Amino acid sequence: MMKRLAATATAALLLCLSAGPVLAQATVRVERNAVEAHMNFLAGPELQGRGSATRDEAIAAAYVASQFRLAGLTPVPGMDGYLQQVPVVITTPSGEARLTVGDMTLTQGEDFAILTGGLGAAGGTVTVATDPAALPASAEVLMIAPPEGPGVRAVFGAAMRSGAKVVLMRRTEVLAGATADGGSRDPVIRLADDTPRSGPVVLVVSPEAWDRLAAGAGGKAAAFDPGASGVVEGVTTNAIGWLPGTDPEAGTIMVSAHLDHIGVRSDGVVMYGANDDASGTVAVIELARALSGTGPHRMNVMFVAYGSEEAGLLGSRYFVDNPPVALDTIKANLEIEMIADQDPQLPPGVMMMTGFERSNFGPELKARGALIGPDPYPDQNFFQRSDNYALALRGVVAHTISGWATIPTYHTPEDTIDNINFDYMTQAIQSLVVPLTALAEGDFVPTWAEGGRPEGR
Repeated sequence: MMKRLAATATAALLLCLSAGPVLAQATVRVERNAVEAHMNFLAGPELQGRGSATRDEAIAAAYVASQFRLAGLTPVPGMDGYLQQVPVVITTPSGEARLTVGDMTLTQGEDFAILTGGLGAAGGTVTVATDPAALPASAEVLMIAPPEGPGVRAVFGAAMRSGAKVVLMRRTEVLAGATADGGSRDPVIRLADDTPRSGPVVLVVSPEAWDRLAAGAGGKAAAFDPGASGVVEGVTTNAIGWLPGTDPEAGTIMVSAHLDHIGVRSDGVVMYGANDDASGTVAVIELARALSGTGPHRMNVMFVAYGSEEAGLLGSRYFVDNPPVALDTIKANLEIEMIADQDPQLPPGVMMMTGFERSNFGPELKARGALIGPDPYPDQNFFQRSDNYALALRGVVAHTISGWATIPTYHTPEDTIDNINFDYMTQAIQSLVVPLTALAEGDFVPTWAEGGRPEGR
């Protein structure tokens, strides 16, 4: 009997050894307590929403770097640490902009708030859009009364692509939540090597001022005066950790998120960004710990938490222009964003993957147990709106997963720890351990589907 037990134990041991890290991962659990602990720091009151290129963002990056080191990750070969410093230029608007339409003058704060743009003068002839779903293509100054509810986002996207120099949007509840109560524009951040971004000035106009304008603004001349802005140099930070593989020729897989959020608005309201994207950052931290525990793997695994995503995907854009490893050696990138609650349009427990049909990456992860499925919002173009896109444009098979991309707390002061579904979030992260371990072992190499790769450089 003892010989039989010994033989059975030996066989089981040999099976575990031959199975390698995939079976070993069964002992690597993602603990809800650890998820909550990370969230309590990153999305707590001490970091004030981790505003892009702020000291709070830098502290968050240092925290992520310390967690990488604790998990056994090293700096990427050639880097002198875990942090990639990114030079930026920060422009603070005057807060005293004016809009003149005919003989009527509107003032910032009292009559309108600046949603985007607004650093330079602009103007032209006013066109009032009669149908927000079919905007005129030749307007210089475009007036729109968008619908209430989340549909305003699609109207905003169409307005940004319309070619207008100035866009006046009648305030809705969603638009009011996206701008400071006093109408002041938050600082604008760009990479130091970039020229200032072009695009329309988008103003959110109060219903009272809108009604006054709409009575006879069509065909009149309008001029936007931004006032005097302040300009300073600054830094945003990417945190990067490295889990070396056993095969130098196998390449690298990459798991990423963005660690910043909006921070403190100009009216003093704190935008905590618990779901967006402290949740994704926590997932990166916990997956770094888990894959360190299931390794060593055949492939290298690089973990990245970007700075200044909210300022225009700046951290990821800088990363692809200054990569710590050659981009053509990165076989896949999984970006994790807003996984702290469940979209009711998705099956229970499931996250969506942007551009799911563009490659075999999502289907392969799903087949190995990842709780992911297709994006139910193709009209929102989420594939192009996250940090994955900078890598996808360079040919890397790169997608973003999200629990609820259209969550009502998006970019509102209510995106706090109190609104986190920790059970869902923990389960979602856990479901990625086995599939990413298989990917790191080279069990499959993601490839673009025909026509799936976006055109890029």
